[in-house]
Amino acid sequence: MDLALKGRRALVTGSTAGIGLAIATGLAREGAQVIINGRSQPSVDKAVAELRAETGGDVTGFAGDLSTAAAAEELARRHPDIEILVNNLGIFEPKPFEEIPDEDWTRFFDVNVLSGVRLARLLLPAMKRADWGRIIFISSESGVQIPAEMIHYGMTKSAQIAVARGLAEAVAGTGITVNSVLPGPTKSRGVVDFVGQLSQDSGKGFEEFETEFFEKVRPTSLIKRFATTDEVASLVTYLASPLASATTGAAVRVDGGVIKSAF
Repeated sequence: MDLALKGRRALVTGSTAGIGLAIATGLAREGAQVIINGRSQPSVDKAVAELRAETGGDVTGFAGDLSTAAAAEELARRHPDIEILVNNLGIFEPKPFEEIPDEDWTRFFDVNVLSGVRLARLLLPAMKRADWGRIIFISSESGVQIPAEMIHYGMTKSAQIAVARGLAEAVAGTGITVNSVLPGPTKSRGVVDFVGQLSQDSGKGFEEFETEFFEKVRPTSLIKRFATTDEVASLVTYLASPLASATTGAAVRVDGGVIKSAF
């Protein structure tokens, strides 16, 4: 299927690995002009080179910490014509509630929420002038079912859903859509690294951990496995396309059925 993305300028934040890189790959394969983002120049250069080689697409990079206003403003200055904004940048960390200090709450909000809010604010005027745009927040099923082991993370994912819905209301009647995407547990780099550390501590391999995780931690999953990053990226790529013009203000799930609701 042709998603009619050829020539569209897209930014995917936090896209040198994991879900972000998979989204960038999906967009590049569809002909979009993709901007890869990461904090370090070497990681960005590596991802850009690999993605160009894999897709033959128009791929550029921007190295900078987009949780800061200075980096966001510099990106918007260099690339004022971004039509598709995918706010994927995010961090997570399991930690007991009593051990989460004020600084962690602020840091998680700045990275997971404010980075996307700031970029949307900077890029929205150009989208309005063009009367076309896509803003997508990569939230999580944890924004609906707050995980007890990382409440601060769940809070930020709920906030993203709220911002996306409110912004969709604010641009009603235009050619701009705003949605949030709610992945379930996904086999991203962060998860693999986390599981690898646990495996060293417990002596369990990934498959054993995966089975136990879906028996005890996410028992409501219907697929009983981690989703792949490509499975998440396929949905995001569609939502970024002109074909998804009637989908806006939605929290779209790719959660493997973890959320116990049909709605």
